[in-house]
Formats: sequence, C-alpha cells, structure tokens
Amino acid sequence: MSSTLKSLRALSDPTRIRIVALLERDELSVNELQEVTRLGQSRISTHLGLLADCEMVSARREGKRTFYKLNPLADSVASEFIQLAIRGAKELPEHPHDEINLKRVLARRKEQAQVFFNHVAGRFDRVYGPGRSWQAFGHLLLRMLPSIVVADLGAGEGLLSELLARRCKKVIAVDNSEKIVAFGAAKAKKNHLKNLEFRQGDLQNPPIDASSVDLVILSQALHHAENPAAALMSAAKLLKPGGQILILDLLAHKFEKARELYGDHWLGFAESDLHRWLEAAALKKIEITVVAAEEQPPHFQTLLASGEK
Repeated sequence: MSSTLKSLRALSDPTRIRIVALLERDELSVNELQEVTRLGQSRISTHLGLLADCEMVSARREGKRTFYKLNPLADSVASEFIQLAIRGAKELPEHPHDEINLKRVLARRKEQAQVFFNHVAGRFDRVYGPGRSWQAFGHLLLRMLPSIVVADLGAGEGLLSELLARRCKKVIAVDNSEKIVAFGAAKAKKNHLKNLEFRQGDLQNPPIDASSVDLVILSQALHHAENPAAALMSAAKLLKPGGQILILDLLAHKFEKARELYGDHWLGFAESDLHRWLEAAALKKIEITVVAAEEQPPHFQTLLASGEK
C-alpha cells in the first residue's frame, strides 16, 4: 500500500485525527491520551499503532511508560497529512473538550506533590499497619484547618459540616429539604456546635451573603442541581477575595439507575465541563483530578475540582 493510501486510511477515523492534534501540543503517554479523550487504553494503543505504521507518530520509552509525539522525521506526504489532521480536528465536536483536558493534564505533570500522593494512595490499602486508616488521616488533616468561614452547599444531614465545625470559625450548611435542615440543626444543638448553622435553600440561590465565606464546598451535591453552571456561578459569588471552591462529585458515567436509586439529576460530569463552568464563574487556579475509583461495578470515579476567586 502506498504512503498516500496509508495516510488516508490512518485519518479515516475521527479519533486518530484527535490524537494527531493533541500530539502537536506535546508528547503524551497512552494514559494521558486516555485521560484527555476518555477512551479505553486498548483503543488508543490501536490508533497509535496505525498512526505509527504510516510514520505520523514516533515513540520513546521512559521507565515503564511509552511517550508518543508527532514524527519529526516524517516525509513530505506524512507531514502534509499531519497538517490536514490538525486543521480538521478543530471542526470535531470533541475538540473544545480535548483542549481543556489537555491543558489540565499538562499542568498536572508539574505537580510532583500530586504524583507522590497518588503513589502513596495506591499503596495505602495493600499493606496492613496497626492504627493506620483514612479515618485517622482525616482527623489529622482537620487539625490543620485554619479559622475560616465555610459554606457547605447541598450538605444533607451535615456529616461533613459537623466535622468542619469542630475546627472552623463558622460553618453554614445549606440544603433544600426542610426536614433534613431541621434534623441537622437539632443534631448540631445536641452536639453543642454553636458555630454550625443550618439554612434551607437551593444550590442555585443559596441563602448566604455575597463575599462572606472563605471556602465553599459542594460534596456529591452538584449532580442534584438543575443547572450546575448556574450553581457554581452562585457559589463563586459567596466567596471573599482569595476564597476557594472545592467540589467532590462523580466523573461522567452511564449508570442510569442512579437517577432512580439516588435521585441524581446528572450522571456525573466531564472534567472539561467543570473546568469551563469554573472559568465562567471567574475563578482562577482551577484544578480537577480523579481522586478515587471504585473497583466494583458500575465503577464510579470521584472528581475533586477546585478554583480560587
């Protein structure tokens, strides 16, 4: 088969066009391409093999990982098709999401602390150690909290709010259920947590003054919002200058029963959507990371997203 026909075959699939455009920005590993595109590892490897076969991409080993980049020694035919793919990628509907996810993946390379944490977290449950638990680590980290004002939006019965109130200056827990708010308030009173206040309200219009809190938390709450983008816009308005939003929620999934079982309005979120909404809320230093993955079906993955005002 001629090089022209090989190149035409290689670019007959939109996914391979996406990969070529991503590799124009930087060399990437299979895992990084998987995170950007949200495609399976074997599928990406197959596409890379076809692109390598027509000499559009090349590879290098670094330890146990293989990094791919556009072939700097590509002949004139391959080079011409590479440029066509880069231009064509901009017309694909996935392109804006790929751009956002790539930016996030490249930024994370520089965060050695995150790499170390992932390494430690991966080892944590493998070897038993007396007295070593996530519960203990959680209490240790709570002791490090400064004296700040926190808004816990979509707080439910207030488990997280109670923990935070033991260290923070003030915690405002917001939920849209009158019964849950009454239950949480009664429990806070019983536990003598005078700095924990429950308020009834909606995520998109929380009953909290603008520019009055240091930290807004939405823990597994955003997927219940009718309009997540509007909810994040409202949350950002609550922050003092320099304040921060922290979001724990599910990565986009296809477990439809979650709507019936848990009352979820959204089946998780794509990282690119969260990034776009946080940017629209005028937040800076945006970071989004998968921090947990369940081994049992349906294999939910948990995202931690943050942004600063």
